[in-house]
Amino acid sequence: MKDMGLEAYRFSISWSRILPRGTVKGGVNKVGVAYYNNLINELLKHDIKPFITLFHWDLPQALEDKYGGFLSKNIVKDFEAYAEVCFQEFGDRVKHWITLNEPLSFTGGGYDSGTAAPGHHSSFNGSSSTGNSATEPYIVAHNLILSHAAAVRVYKRKYQAVQKGLIGITINSDWILPYSKSLSDRKAAQRALDFMFGWYMDPITKGEYPSTMRKLVGKRLPKFSGREYAIVKGSFDFLGLNYYTSRYAADVPTPPSPMNTSYTLDSQANLTAERNGVLIGPVAASSWLHVYPPGIGKLLNYIKKRYDNPLIFITENGIDEKNDDTFTITQALNDTWRIDYHSKHLAFVQRAIRVGSNIQGYFAWSLLDNFEWGNGYTVRFGLHYVDYNNFLNRYPKASVHWFRKLLEEKVTRAIGTM
Repeated sequence: MKDMGLEAYRFSISWSRILPRGTVKGGVNKVGVAYYNNLINELLKHDIKPFITLFHWDLPQALEDKYGGFLSKNIVKDFEAYAEVCFQEFGDRVKHWITLNEPLSFTGGGYDSGTAAPGHHSSFNGSSSTGNSATEPYIVAHNLILSHAAAVRVYKRKYQAVQKGLIGITINSDWILPYSKSLSDRKAAQRALDFMFGWYMDPITKGEYPSTMRKLVGKRLPKFSGREYAIVKGSFDFLGLNYYTSRYAADVPTPPSPMNTSYTLDSQANLTAERNGVLIGPVAASSWLHVYPPGIGKLLNYIKKRYDNPLIFITENGIDEKNDDTFTITQALNDTWRIDYHSKHLAFVQRAIRVGSNIQGYFAWSLLDNFEWGNGYTVRFGLHYVDYNNFLNRYPKASVHWFRKLLEEKVTRAIGTM
């Protein structure tokens, strides 16, 4: 990172590594605290700012067993207590905190489709039901938002004035285009954005869920009490934004049956990457990732106008390639498509800044090839190639040299304007 000229590194703290039993009463793992202290101190030694995410989907199993994790409001106090341990242990050096990473992914994968932990879903295609996709996603999302707000409140009340840091949340979203110029498809695109981005952004800016969600989900959507409204609204200093791709939305005129619905169906919008036989953009190794650089600019402008231009750090943006064991190291390092992806996306970020968006940072996903959730080691998002067959040796790809040159030129230009 130092060799590349990077100014910041975003990483996550594992709740279980700090509190193995999930609660402060269960004991703080001093070895885990030491691990993160070493990392933070090494970053600062090399003039790299740590950006810490408190929850990246790794809930302590003890809390899942005890009360069902984020299905219970008991999680709010336990998350607040965990966050406070982190503020106490690391806050003297950490100036940027992110409470949650992609609550949408955690909620949808864990409680709607069932493709991620804890694997809850309604019955699909004859499969047995392990949850309720019509209710659990909304309950979990509500408790995630309350947990976020509780952590922000304790930071602002007890630590921010002394530690002088900022705290926010990272929300992921695609940009959504209407499938056609019809009014119904344009409304479908807005509903899709409301159910994806607005689901979390509206509460922390306005204190309530989007009106479309309240109308379509009805009594299945929890409500914020007066006290919760006061805590949730305005509960962020900055927004972390994860953007990768865009999709089209077509109207689904027939609402789902009340007995056979889910979070995915509630928006009455059919999302697709193809229109009239033409893809919205080239597909990457991950089938969900279609390259559409204008989407990041459109999403940033949408946030500026709809949510009063918040301070934004783009906390993830990137593209993957398939892991091909037949490639030589030289071939594997020639990631020109990644350079093209970041170059074009950064150009649209720059345009958004020029027209007034308050963007102060950009993080590429990811520094290293990694175990990419359900795809495992079959895809590579890294700027650095990791040789899985040879002691995990690491080699800079062409994109590393491109980023280094870009950052050197930025510094040169900055010095020239002083």
